[in-house]
Amino acid sequence: MLKRLFPPTSQVADATEPSGPVSVLLREAEYPAPFPHALEYSAPCRGTWNIVHTGMRIPGTHQIFICASGCLRGVVLTAAEMGLMGRFSSLELHENDLTGRDNEMLIIEGVTDILARLPYRPRAILLFPACVHHFLGCNLRFVYQTLRKRFPDIAFAECFMDPIRQTRHLKPEERLRRAIGRLLPELPKEKQVSIFGNNLKTDRDSDFVKLLQAGGFAIRDMSDCQSYDEFQKLGASRLNLYTNPFSVPAVQDMKKRLQQDFFYLPQTWDFTEIAALLKELAAKLGLPCPDFSHEQAKAEKTLQEARALIGSTPLALDLSFTFRPFGLAKLLCEHGFAVTKIYSDAVSPEEEEDFYWLKEHHGNIELWPTKAPLLRVLKRPAAPQDGKPALLALGQKAAYFNNTPYFVNLVESGGRWGFAAVQKLALDMMAAYQQPKDIEANVSRKGLGGPCIL
Repeated sequence: MLKRLFPPTSQVADATEPSGPVSVLLREAEYPAPFPHALEYSAPCRGTWNIVHTGMRIPGTHQIFICASGCLRGVVLTAAEMGLMGRFSSLELHENDLTGRDNEMLIIEGVTDILARLPYRPRAILLFPACVHHFLGCNLRFVYQTLRKRFPDIAFAECFMDPIRQTRHLKPEERLRRAIGRLLPELPKEKQVSIFGNNLKTDRDSDFVKLLQAGGFAIRDMSDCQSYDEFQKLGASRLNLYTNPFSVPAVQDMKKRLQQDFFYLPQTWDFTEIAALLKELAAKLGLPCPDFSHEQAKAEKTLQEARALIGSTPLALDLSFTFRPFGLAKLLCEHGFAVTKIYSDAVSPEEEEDFYWLKEHHGNIELWPTKAPLLRVLKRPAAPQDGKPALLALGQKAAYFNNTPYFVNLVESGGRWGFAAVQKLALDMMAAYQQPKDIEANVSRKGLGGPCIL
């Protein structure tokens, strides 16, 4: 029996109504899951990165996906948009492959055939079986053992495209980063620090970069390697820094395997926490911590300038803009900005304190999901006609759902960190307030900040 998942369009409330059927006021929201986990909708905002984008960050590698055509469509289009189809191959599975084939040998012989046809010899293969290989009970250990014996000059990274298990096992993004880390050899340690697992190149104005440079440390960024040999030199680092939470399994694994310590630099927007992390990092490396009070003062001053320009214009922000949307909302509220909407499907444990602070002091902020099916049919506000922003958005989804061309178009904080990130955010907000953008043209591009031929 068919069951209607949402009411007819004529019965749907306007998306601007805070009491609509999807949003909840922050003072009434529950931690950590304010919305039910059910059927999901994917908004046409493509700036976030997927596993194909991340894998392409490693030069000299070739990706092979093994799955049905429906699953292949998205990853093929990603490689095509990047202009990197020469580094991408696939083995398409059909129904008879699942019932009448030896799937271990199908993978082995398929990969062998792909390698025989490639015009170049990859240094490593990122191999992506899919959910169906779990259902089939495929012996992937045998597959990798055989491939490594056949191709001793090629490293094989054991990746997976299996989102069905991500609520109880590693997410595909986590497994990929761990597999990438396992491509690194153990090398004698140098006075060097790695930035591992980020999709975007780290902004060299970030405060922790200045600290490392002042201390004479070489810095290697996984997202900025120009060759496979350069990538492998990450194995000589004393310490792995990471800002992307998906990197946790990778850095833990590398600590055991490569004797590399790790340090987490979350995308915090709290000035006190930024200063404390810089001090802790300096102590970990045996360095004196520089005085960052000047950088903090510049961030404060630029925020005040942005507030003077933007005034009481409503602000909306979303979870694709930063890994810590509630922390960012708190910063903006503390500096007098009128945050009215946050788009986040859940609240991470890292943001529990920020969530409850906002709940107590700014409980009228509307909390919206990004995946609820009703979002597909909710009426979006009319576009502004007088050249004055009705709402300023931080992030593509906040811009799309509110139909505002006035938005800051970044994902994952744009690779920025610390006081410098706050200052650049304020500058971006002022620019976005004064100069509208084409929403569709900006949000339809996959993997914002990476290569693209569109």
